[in-house]
Amino acid sequence: MRTNVERLRGKHIAVLNWRDVRHPEAGGAELYLHHIARRWVAAGVRVTWLTARPDGLPAHEVVDGVEVVRVGGALSVYPRVAWRLLCERGRFDAVVDCQNGIPFFAPAFVRRGTPVVQVVHHVHQDQFSDRFGAPMALLGRLLEGPVSRRVHGRRLTVAVSPSTRTQLRRRLGLRGPISIVPNGTAPPVEVVGPRDPDPTIAVVSRLVPHKRLDLLLAALPEVVARVPRLRVDVVGDGVELPRLRELARAHGVQDVVTFHGRQPDAVRDEILGRAWLTVSTSAGEGWGCAIVEAAGRGVPCLAVEVPGVRDSVVDGRTGWLIEHPDGLADALVDAVDALADLDTATAFARRCRAWAGCFTWERSAELLAGAVVQESSGHRVGRTARPDIATVVRCRPGGPPTGALRSTDELVTGPDGVTTVLLGGCDDFDTPRVVERLGLTVDSVRLADRYDLLAGPAGLPVRLVATSDVAGPA
Repeated sequence: MRTNVERLRGKHIAVLNWRDVRHPEAGGAELYLHHIARRWVAAGVRVTWLTARPDGLPAHEVVDGVEVVRVGGALSVYPRVAWRLLCERGRFDAVVDCQNGIPFFAPAFVRRGTPVVQVVHHVHQDQFSDRFGAPMALLGRLLEGPVSRRVHGRRLTVAVSPSTRTQLRRRLGLRGPISIVPNGTAPPVEVVGPRDPDPTIAVVSRLVPHKRLDLLLAALPEVVARVPRLRVDVVGDGVELPRLRELARAHGVQDVVTFHGRQPDAVRDEILGRAWLTVSTSAGEGWGCAIVEAAGRGVPCLAVEVPGVRDSVVDGRTGWLIEHPDGLADALVDAVDALADLDTATAFARRCRAWAGCFTWERSAELLAGAVVQESSGHRVGRTARPDIATVVRCRPGGPPTGALRSTDELVTGPDGVTTVLLGGCDDFDTPRVVERLGLTVDSVRLADRYDLLAGPAGLPVRLVATSDVAGPA
């Protein structure tokens, strides 16, 4: 049976994103598409990435096999890309339209019938006012919401997490199918540490307003008074850096906090690897990339519970979630106290690495390819459940399936011959009929939860659900 990526072989896919991976302000959204695109290219897919052109970068470049075409600036890139799509109608077999606040409205500019899959990392309705004045912020909200909903219609949308899907339904009113394609991450390290002998917090982040690092700095005076020898390392750069340095001085913690700026990956990983804890104070994310990267190095996270972040931290297992920033100081003290116990720290490190191991870029590439294949087939009906319902089906041991899955479904067969299937848009009423068509026999059915959607049909590793592996305040 061919994989979804193999089914795209020979196709020409356009990726529309306001930045590419070499843009000086590239972030998680660009890394996400780049990791996926270069895996598609390796499988024989041609990928052209249309994006903005910052100073110092050429108009045309091939990066890891991906053809990058740069036109326009931060805002002018949208009409420039639209004009290019109009002039080259029919050139692309499918389009991946990345909505970073504003989509490219690709369906309006490509040939009728060209599959377009919209990818959304998180909803920006509350962030437009942070960057623009009132008129432009209103325009941004209209473009992201009603206009995008009208142009994209009921085409398939990809969200990177269940939180983002919920926001797309509640805030933007999307009614079409939404598939979850989580981020991958680097393979977890086999050996963690050695960690710093003193309590150390490491934060890897772009220093921009919605990350709210000022909340961490405001909590530190109380934490420092209760946790001797505490150190905080902040790795990253951004417009907030000068203000954060001034805030550290104003709070009297300039000797506790070290701002390292942007660092090479090896230096960043060394700083992170010796930390006891990482912290997220973000106002909202599509997915906590830095949280899961830290987990891959055995570092748990204390986070304010917001969309995206709540998906990235398994509360009590790979870190802790708190409801409100007002409780940050007490929560930091409790977390450091818990992690001072070596057995507790070791248990958290094991669970963190197991969690990070659930996410690979190969799976992300396969799932996004499945969304493109699904939209190309035009198969949007046939299951009666609401599109956000999914089931996890455990099947009795037997041969491989004799029928075809939807391209957005997932199947794994364990060494014991038991096959587990994750069926999207399918409830417990439809499931037996669907599984019968696959030539499999149902053993058990349950509705999928957020962790099934994130980790896939294999589910969470036993270590993350076994009560015997709990140590400390979990």
